[in-house]
Amino acid sequence: MLPQLGLLLALVYGAIAQTDTLGLSDGVSSFTTPTFSLSIVKDSQTAFSLRPRNGTDDFDFIPYDVMTKRSANGQYHLGDVTFRARTVGSSAWVSGDSSQARAKVTALPANGTTIAAANLSPTLPNNSLLNITRRWVVSGNNLQLLFDVSNFQSSAVEIGSLGAPLEFNNIFTDRTTADTNQNCSLFDPYIGQDAGYVQVTPLLGTRAPLVVTPVGKSPLEGWRFLPEDGSADPFYQSQTFEGLYEWQFHTLAYAENEWKNVTPWNAPSSFVLQPKETRTYGLQFNLAASIRGIEDELQAAKRPVAVGIPGYILPSDQVAKLFLSYASPVQSMSVSPSGALTWAKNSDTRNASWVGYDVTPKTWGRSRLSVTYADGTVQTVHYYVTKAAVEVISDLGNFLMNNQWFENATDPFARSPSVISYDRQAGAVVRDDPRAWIPGLSDEAGAGSWLAAAMKQFVQPNAAEAVKFERFVNTTLWGSVQNTNASDAFSVKKAVYFYQPSLVPDYSYPSSIDWGNWWSWTQAESFATDRAYDYVHVTDAYWSMYRVARNYPNIPLSKPWTWFLNQALETVLAMTNGEVGYANDGLMDETVFLYLLEDLKREGLTANATIMESRMKARQAVWAATRYPFGSEMAWDSTGQEGVYAWSKYFNDSTTAINALNSIIAYQPTVPHWGYNGNARRYWDFEYGGKLQRIERQIHHYGSGLNALPLMSQFESNPDDIYLLRVAFGGLSGAMSNIDEEGSASAAFHSFEDTLMWDAYSGDYGPNFVGHALNSGLYLIEHPIFGWQAFGGTVSSSSSSSVKVQVLDSMRRRVFIAPLATLFTLDAGAFTEVEFEPSKKSVTLSIAAAAPGVQGAAAAPEGRLVVTATTPNFSTSSSLQPSSSLKTDAGAFVIPFKSGEGSVTFTAKN
Repeated sequence: MLPQLGLLLALVYGAIAQTDTLGLSDGVSSFTTPTFSLSIVKDSQTAFSLRPRNGTDDFDFIPYDVMTKRSANGQYHLGDVTFRARTVGSSAWVSGDSSQARAKVTALPANGTTIAAANLSPTLPNNSLLNITRRWVVSGNNLQLLFDVSNFQSSAVEIGSLGAPLEFNNIFTDRTTADTNQNCSLFDPYIGQDAGYVQVTPLLGTRAPLVVTPVGKSPLEGWRFLPEDGSADPFYQSQTFEGLYEWQFHTLAYAENEWKNVTPWNAPSSFVLQPKETRTYGLQFNLAASIRGIEDELQAAKRPVAVGIPGYILPSDQVAKLFLSYASPVQSMSVSPSGALTWAKNSDTRNASWVGYDVTPKTWGRSRLSVTYADGTVQTVHYYVTKAAVEVISDLGNFLMNNQWFENATDPFARSPSVISYDRQAGAVVRDDPRAWIPGLSDEAGAGSWLAAAMKQFVQPNAAEAVKFERFVNTTLWGSVQNTNASDAFSVKKAVYFYQPSLVPDYSYPSSIDWGNWWSWTQAESFATDRAYDYVHVTDAYWSMYRVARNYPNIPLSKPWTWFLNQALETVLAMTNGEVGYANDGLMDETVFLYLLEDLKREGLTANATIMESRMKARQAVWAATRYPFGSEMAWDSTGQEGVYAWSKYFNDSTTAINALNSIIAYQPTVPHWGYNGNARRYWDFEYGGKLQRIERQIHHYGSGLNALPLMSQFESNPDDIYLLRVAFGGLSGAMSNIDEEGSASAAFHSFEDTLMWDAYSGDYGPNFVGHALNSGLYLIEHPIFGWQAFGGTVSSSSSSSVKVQVLDSMRRRVFIAPLATLFTLDAGAFTEVEFEPSKKSVTLSIAAAAPGVQGAAAAPEGRLVVTATTPNFSTSSSLQPSSSLKTDAGAFVIPFKSGEGSVTFTAKN
């Protein structure tokens, strides 16, 4: 036993709480397996400690150090079991749960590969229809947890639900920053039936992750959140302890009851046990070499592996790729809903262990592709189909500027005109909410809608929308949300809405709302200007309008581009004047600051650029001085990493930048599921920005888009690291799934299996769209196994001499050619096609005045193209030269249009 664990046990035995039913006072039994050191509580035989045997690392996947706070009835541990069963012919389910009324389990002899075993009857209800034996087993080099489920009745018994609760150390309560980052993990599922797995990733991002896989026929059919009492330390289902989940082998009993109003991830199943029959279910614990190596570990464990390119959120005008690797060949494939996808084999793969398919989306929304292998193994891959990417963005702009446009000259909170929060369920804007910021146009959940509207104009300018949005900027943003008086010019309010009836006697606050919570701010609280996060959104809006005014001079805005650019700069300077809280934290969507600084340089505004750069340098120096510079308003967060990475990379502090990047890798997975692929960890913001308020793993909340920015930036600098591209593109695509068929955007999707729907509030969607807007594009790679592949487009032809790609992403303004480590960016215009000739190191870019097929899109009078070498040591990219002489303006090549189209070829000059 490790010394630290022994010391802790000594303390535990001396301080067991009265509520302990787990049996901690009777001690633990410890075992050494080829991969792990395992300790189980003697009385319950549930896991107390699980440590990798990979050298001197003292990391533990189990929260052993707070086990005394988690030893009461109703608290779940690894090794527990839950079920619902019924006698065949009966309609009522009988429930069992080993955590609810604990008693010492009946230990059984350990022999052969079994290192510990117990009959669980003493800790299950007396009326249980099932007899369950739990075994800890070492099979070869692998640790397994097995449940032998037997029917001791004289009649057949149907198992309608069977679940294995998973307890890993995602408890941040009362921990220091170092303790949290050094000792805690996060875990996410691939809800893929027999191919399903759970990855448990230590927060550092550099430690070996745990990969939990099925043993035998033990599908990951459902992923159920486990309810526990959260009233006491360590405060289950709180911002510092998200809670635990269980691996469900069968789910029919829940589908018939709690989940009856939703379409579950997988088709619900049950299993009928005949009298005296036993079926074994189990989990295997594997240790991957790294987070990037999880798929390699799955292959080594002989599990099916799926890789989707560009991912699992599919615009309807693109053909996706799906690559499968498994020892048994594919026997059949099917999709639900019927006809939602079609597929056909392709010849892309260069490795016989993989088979490739072209997947064509047909039906909007969720779909499930089921793959049945010849050995009976079933794998499900979860997709989400959207409209064509450019159409999704057009719909978003239309909805924001019409359905969410608020105009009321008598509004006492000076919110008119504006793009305001929206309630999709009610079909109306949110004029009132007890959380003052939501109807108050600030914070993330109040600024989210107008922020999305601003970035939409950057992505896809529309003259009518831009002119209308400028009214908001000139009237409401500048003068209401942001102060204009000399004493505090450019400071930004936390909200413009407040609850103080005496100040607005003619306003009817809804009596149905409880106004007694802390978040129903008074005017003084709302008008406070001490929250740096709010300044970023305002800056983003000005910067977006600067880009529109600068590059689309035919749009009749009332202010010149210089005004918008200066407003953006002054807002940043106000934020960093030493009087605004959180200014030295990494801030969500502050990557725009980096774009702003570069634009100041491009425009020749050297003095302005110098002062802004100095302010950012001072912030970065704070981060460089600490190992974990990811702080925020919350005890743990996934928002600080974006800004920390961006500025650390800019100032050549690779150590801090990589620290931030590794942190992101730990909480942003890639799995064959549209909801979890590229989905950064967020679980508390439904409380602050959602209509359905609860702590819950959020699907494609704004962390998806924003954390994709560092991942993509790092990939561009290291284009052989395709893992980063896959995760990043999954995050960027996530922001597309939030937008429904009419263009209404949701804050995030509810992941609990009794809900599985988009939240009704638009909330804080805006920052998510910022991430999407800044990094969406076409990324062309030559994959070592899958050949030429495009993220954000379709490879229309490829040969040894030439690769042609249709550009089909939502933005049409970024093209990255990985073999050249070169990024081509349009300030104005839209890419339509790219042809790359590898042997010549030549790229031909076809450009249109506007993305084809977008109604109302503003046409650029000329193309404005910036060429950037993303890898300093890659000499070819810096030597790319245009085939003809082109004028330059503010660092951009000017591409003349003829009949709305133009093209340019760049070739490496050796």
